[in-house]
Amino acid sequence: MTKKQAIKLFEEKKVRTVWDDEQEKWYFCVADVVEVLTESKDPSGYVKTMKRRDPMLAKGWGQIVTPLSVQTAGGRQKVNCATMNGIFRIIQAIPSPKAEPFKVWMAQVASQRLDQLQDPEKSIDQAIVDYKRLGYSDAWINQRIKSIEVRKELTDEWKRTGVHEGLEYASLTDIITREWSGFSTKEYKHYKGLKKENLRDNMTNLEMAFNILAEASATELSKQRNPKGYNAQTQIAKEGGSVAKAARKQLESKLGHSVISPAKASDYLLPNNEEDNNQE
Repeated sequence: MTKKQAIKLFEEKKVRTVWDDEQEKWYFCVADVVEVLTESKDPSGYVKTMKRRDPMLAKGWGQIVTPLSVQTAGGRQKVNCATMNGIFRIIQAIPSPKAEPFKVWMAQVASQRLDQLQDPEKSIDQAIVDYKRLGYSDAWINQRIKSIEVRKELTDEWKRTGVHEGLEYASLTDIITREWSGFSTKEYKHYKGLKKENLRDNMTNLEMAFNILAEASATELSKQRNPKGYNAQTQIAKEGGSVAKAARKQLESKLGHSVISPAKASDYLLPNNEEDNNQE
């Protein structure tokens, strides 16, 4: 079940959502989700009962929910909302047949993830299956898998030279991306009209090719110079991105237009039912 499919189960009734641009996360109104999955006329009362039945849920409630401003019958008010992770934790405490598809899916995901940790090749196989199901071409998928390999080699190099995961990885990625494309990662996503979606999954073949060139160049420069720590890697990141920038500019001078495209996957992937009709 993809995130899109999971949300689809809420569609019988409207579930209010809030997008947090800073965290790049969707928040879902807890009362709406509980009402959909339990058909309770008093979702707030149901939540109180649920917390009484599950002391651990009650104990962690403050970390699970976040009061956010949403539209209500009485105007905009702050109501408890949760990310998808928080919603899944709440669903675990709901003894309702309508919650079962989520519980089964969560168990399947956990099992698959454990298998993938034991055999990383299964992660790649699953990614190929998922991309094909979404409608990507074989050529695009091959390039995307290559980009994952190149990215992993780069992050391994960062780790070897003392760069810390998290903010430092994100900062170096921004430097590389900005240097070759002219956009930070967040600006690039905004340009394409993306929110939570993965930027690389929404790159065209050319965009991905230049991103691969930038990251592969940064990896090779790092191996040659053996910098130590984040500060030294910032210059490497800039130089790696500049290699791809030079190649991009040269191609654009021949094409007469920019290869940085506002197009996203939904613009060039056929809906599943359309694909099926085309194959008949």
